[in-house]
Amino acid sequence: MMRYFNTTGPCRVDQHYMLPPEPRLPEAPKLIDRGQYFAVHAPRRVGKTTTLMALARSLTARGKFAALHFSCETGELATDDISAAESLVLAAIRFACEDHLAPDLHPPEWTDAEPGSRLSANLRAWSRTCPRPLALFFDEIDALRGNSLRAVLRQLRSGFPSRPEAFPHSVVLCGLRDVRDYKAASGGDPTHLGTSSPFNIKVASLRLADFSEGDLRALYAQHSDTTGQPFEEAALERAFELSQGQPWLVNSLAREMVEELGLDPTAPIARDHVEEAKERLILARATHLDSLVKRLNEDRVRRVLEPVIAGAYTGAGDSYDDDMSYVRDLGLLTPSAPARVANPIYREVIVRVLSAFAEDRVPVVDARNFVLPDGRIDLGCILEEFAEPWREHGEELAAGMPYHEVAPQLVIMAYLQRIVNGGGYVDREYGVGRGRIDLLMRWPYEKSGKRN
Repeated sequence: MMRYFNTTGPCRVDQHYMLPPEPRLPEAPKLIDRGQYFAVHAPRRVGKTTTLMALARSLTARGKFAALHFSCETGELATDDISAAESLVLAAIRFACEDHLAPDLHPPEWTDAEPGSRLSANLRAWSRTCPRPLALFFDEIDALRGNSLRAVLRQLRSGFPSRPEAFPHSVVLCGLRDVRDYKAASGGDPTHLGTSSPFNIKVASLRLADFSEGDLRALYAQHSDTTGQPFEEAALERAFELSQGQPWLVNSLAREMVEELGLDPTAPIARDHVEEAKERLILARATHLDSLVKRLNEDRVRRVLEPVIAGAYTGAGDSYDDDMSYVRDLGLLTPSAPARVANPIYREVIVRVLSAFAEDRVPVVDARNFVLPDGRIDLGCILEEFAEPWREHGEELAAGMPYHEVAPQLVIMAYLQRIVNGGGYVDREYGVGRGRIDLLMRWPYEKSGKRN
């Protein structure tokens, strides 16, 4: 089971809500049964590790395989030292065996061998002595770099014909990026690992999907069933609309609403609470969001996002575009065409970060100066007020923006954000292929006793 948001507080015990992870990779058990080698990839914080660990436990419990999940993350320290990388990967396997497999399924003591053959030699020895076929999950495989990654992949390929009697029955490589092109690193090293693929035996590359709307509803319903606190229909719809099922966002929105907003534990959670939770996440820029933000100034990310924000990206040939594939693998864009930012929260975070330079420099404006007698906000007056500082300081503001192609749009969005802060919202939609950004400024006001 996958562990998600927990509730704590007065009169509440620590409570975790969970969704079964196996349905998120429905093809994987069949591929493993057939003895296939394949790849799994997905952006960070979508549940790759939890899903693979659960799948390994399930396969082992069936009694047919000795299935083991382990992480290659420590191998990053080895860089191009093949011997060190092999030692670190074998150590990770040994530790995982001690934690997750019965003693009769453990490998024999690791033996020494020439660098570049030690992993293969020990996997062969383990396959011969293990009473069950081996199914191995190499998580964080893209932490390995250069020669170390090449050596591990080539050893897995060379042993493939000997499975299952003398080599693992099935091998699953898991990382941030799809390893279809076998670049040396997930973070931008474009060096190919050789003219021929070092792992051309893989039969599939599976992408771990985000939650469906049904998944979100099922997860939030567990909270309601446990505490009696309901989610209004509009809140559920808005939570999915904002997150698009990205697991970390689904979880974090819920945690903000049930833990951080100070709501009455019995009061229904409404759409306005979702909006407030969203704003808190964006302003706090938690670790996951901050890690995405740090990617924005990478050249290959900018080359994709700048025209997407401008609405000028046509999508032509993007299935063969490595920069586009990279940004999609990071989770910043949807996995399929057209090129769109993955969800409204990411869209908001991206623009706010890119416009921060201007937002810190545009004049501080009190939104009440633009409120009409009936409570509505006067957008025409706002734009007229913007024109003067833009004429005086626009060139300077635009010059300081990181994405020059969309600098004017970022400046006006920064200006609008300063106006509505704490009172309303600015929604953005990049007009893909239309050369524009669509903005919706939402401002609450009272009319005939109803809030609009």
